[in-house]
Amino acid sequence: MNETRPSTLPLDGILDLHAFRPREVPDLVREYLRSCRRQGITQIRIIHGKGKGVQREIVHAILRQEPAVAAFRLANDRSGWGATLVDLYPPGRIPAQKPPKSEVPPPAPPRRPPLWYRLLQQIFVKKG
Repeated sequence: MNETRPSTLPLDGILDLHAFRPREVPDLVREYLRSCRRQGITQIRIIHGKGKGVQREIVHAILRQEPAVAAFRLANDRSGWGATLVDLYPPGRIPAQKPPKSEVPPPAPPRRPPLWYRLLQQIFVKKG
C-alpha cells in the first residue's frame, strides 16, 4: 500500500498560492493566518499572483473578515500587486471586534424640505 502522509513545513510568514485552486484558498489562508499567529509571526506575505486579480480579491475578502488582521496592503516591491502584506495582532492581544458587513447603518434624520417647496405650500395650502 502506498500511503502518503502530509508533510509539515516550517512557518516562515510567506504563503504562495500559485499551487492551489481558488476554492482551496479561503480555508488555506484562514488556517495559515491562525497558525502564524499561534507561532508569534505577525507579518505575513501572501503571494497570489497578478493575473486577472481573482485570487487577490479572494484573499482581500478573507482578510477584511478576519478579526486577527490588523492591516493589509499590496506589496510595494518587485512583486508589485502580485503579493499582499498582512499585519496580524500579536497572539496575546485581543483584536477589536470588527462590525459585521451586513450591519445596516442607522437611517438619516429627516431633511427639511427646500425653500421653494415650503413657499409653494404657504401659497397653495390653506390652513384650517
